[in-house]
Amino acid sequence: MFDSSLCTPTLTKLPAFIRWWKFPVLNKTLPLVLFILLFFGLRWIIQQTQWEPWLSDIKGNLLLFCLTATLPIVMFVVADKALIAFLPTDSGTVADSIVILGRGSNLQEDRVRVAAELWQAKRAPMIFVSGKGEARSLIRQLGRKGIPDQVLDGENCSATTLENAIFTAAILQPQGIRRILLVTDPQHMLRSLLVFRAYGFTVFPKTSPLPPYFGGFKVKASLTLREWVGLISYSLRGLLFGSHSPEEDSPELVKVIQQAREYGQQRHLR
Repeated sequence: MFDSSLCTPTLTKLPAFIRWWKFPVLNKTLPLVLFILLFFGLRWIIQQTQWEPWLSDIKGNLLLFCLTATLPIVMFVVADKALIAFLPTDSGTVADSIVILGRGSNLQEDRVRVAAELWQAKRAPMIFVSGKGEARSLIRQLGRKGIPDQVLDGENCSATTLENAIFTAAILQPQGIRRILLVTDPQHMLRSLLVFRAYGFTVFPKTSPLPPYFGGFKVKASLTLREWVGLISYSLRGLLFGSHSPEEDSPELVKVIQQAREYGQQRHLR
């Protein structure tokens, strides 16, 4: 497994406005702030129309309150379904490698199960694990599923989806691996698929389900909002279409990528 001493820090920094979930106070107060903004925003819009007298009645304000409470649920359902609707269906295609993306310890079990099933079905000859602080754990779990050590590999540097793609490409592509079965959760898949395509892979998505306790509205809404913000951010930075390389902005990243490529070349020569 590739585990460079240079990759300890996060090499590609996310914009602060999409890292709100790292701050507990913001994470707890964000729904209330959004509700207040939406309520007064809708109230201002209605005041500019012929329906303005309707707001002078308490019943009108109560109806607006209910609308404000319901609208985010409707928007969440539409946004959540949209993340999955654009994904291609699994056609049973054989790939060069299965790639598992780390996304937190709570999601590892289902990813390991899905990847093991794909390997046992001979959908790809090897499994590659990408994720800082998770790669070793995932590889151990795959081993306990009966996957041989010689078909397992990974990297322990990636702390973002972008880094997942960067390091996976640096290690696998020197080995001639470009067709991958990508394993991650449904909400994360669209952004992952697009950024991996931008880094030269042909991607066949294979989603792993979220655990049952992730089914609550608040958790799924947070994941969905995070992914849409991530999609917009990656699009604006040109990361989904291969028009901008973050290596241009990070000399440290260039060094580690070169190490990763050398590691991939050595693996290819074995």
